[in-house]
Amino acid sequence: MRLMEPLGVAPDMVETGALKKWSDFPVQHRFTDYSNSIGEPTHHTISPFPCQPAINNKLALWTGDISVLQVDAVVNSTNETMDDNSPMCQRIFARAGSALKMEIFSEIKECKTGEVRVTQAHALPARFIIHTVGPVYNVKYQTAAQNTLHCCYRNVLQKARELGLRTIALPVINSVRRNYPPDAGAHIALRTIRRFLEQYGDSVTCIVFVLEPCDLGIYEVLLPLYFPRNLAEQDNACWQLPNDIGGMDGEPLLPDRQIRIIDNPQHALHGDESVELSAQLETSVNIGEHAFAQMQGDLDRQRLLGERPPADPLADIMLKQMQQKERYERLLRRAKTEDLSEVSGIGCLYQSGVDRQGRPVVVFVGKWFPATKINLDKALLYLIQLLDPIVKGDYVIAYFHTLTTSNNYPSLHWLREVYNVLPYKYKKNLKHFYIIHPTFWTKMMTWWFTTFMAPAIKQKVHNLPGVEYLYDVMSPEQLEIPAYITEYDMTINGLRYYQPDPISSSPSTST
Repeated sequence: MRLMEPLGVAPDMVETGALKKWSDFPVQHRFTDYSNSIGEPTHHTISPFPCQPAINNKLALWTGDISVLQVDAVVNSTNETMDDNSPMCQRIFARAGSALKMEIFSEIKECKTGEVRVTQAHALPARFIIHTVGPVYNVKYQTAAQNTLHCCYRNVLQKARELGLRTIALPVINSVRRNYPPDAGAHIALRTIRRFLEQYGDSVTCIVFVLEPCDLGIYEVLLPLYFPRNLAEQDNACWQLPNDIGGMDGEPLLPDRQIRIIDNPQHALHGDESVELSAQLETSVNIGEHAFAQMQGDLDRQRLLGERPPADPLADIMLKQMQQKERYERLLRRAKTEDLSEVSGIGCLYQSGVDRQGRPVVVFVGKWFPATKINLDKALLYLIQLLDPIVKGDYVIAYFHTLTTSNNYPSLHWLREVYNVLPYKYKKNLKHFYIIHPTFWTKMMTWWFTTFMAPAIKQKVHNLPGVEYLYDVMSPEQLEIPAYITEYDMTINGLRYYQPDPISSSPSTST
């Protein structure tokens, strides 16, 4: 294949100089003091990814059309036959023109998973297209998927370096369509890119993260961990980074799967030393005592969650349960003794009557939750103070997303910590979690959170377009909500409220 410069530049293009660099994004000055053990984070005593402004200046974020970027190389995440019909691939092929299909058909033909192929960019405002194929994710073969995804990112960057390409438009290579968890893929991508820039940063001018809206929130949360912009973010990352931060190139490290080989398998036998065969046979026959025969969780899944594989699974589980119970009881004691009036006085979280099954209803008003200003540690304590007596039996939650803004959204990391610190009874006894007036973005993030972080409550979450839909499961007299919610509801749904018959049959929502 002959690599050529483009004959012309498309008029509607975006130069990398016009894109906002990562170092220019506003820093969220909300850092949690993890020393109080609200969550159970891992602490890296030395920052594995120290703050380096020169590297941060090489990163940019773009949520638009990848085909309009004027870069040296556009990365195309495709399939093995290079005819993927994803929206991004369709945009690239549509703008590049039929010549791209001709080149692939005549010269490239296919691309194996984890490998890369290079074509001319043709009508794109880029010089070249680097094609790669991300892995299909399966829990049983998670190790292979992690290594393959790392190879995709590393091979793309190495190929660009070989060709002397200095600006790269890089989309998310791992795909939900191939079952890859977005957050796990983002960890591998960011640490691989970080390690590459540490080694070969002089060869790169700009890497543009081309993100879909559903991925933007994930990268905004994880980027400060691998590319901290100040010492505060660097220190905070030491608590939030997972155990597995990869090797020298960002590749997954799996020490428990390495095969240990000794020079002489019989090195323990010297001269005429005898061996007690009965003891050896007893050891070999008692397979049930071996780690392979025990109910040990998937090592890869534990690593995805930032855990280390236990040496004794049963003892480790019991120890963690004790630690979680002690941590919760410690927080409960704090919740009962500390002054939480600054949180309780906001009025965003309260109990409002019961539903038609007699279960307490907890109301959370999203617009009144000042996530960017409130002390989140105390917010968690107030949540525990309010819910602890309620969650001893069945209960439901009604979350009103009405007219919320970005100032009302806590980070996904904080939500995960809250979910992890709350005992099992919170999840078990929660019967329904209603989200009223959700936006499309809310639905997407709720799906992502309940799929990959909180699967235990996934089937309990219900999106409701209006307040009146709650009246199937609870009487209007039992629901106390701010007036602005009902006023807003009337403007979008009209006057469709009704007073259900107090002696009507059981609600339509299953229990």
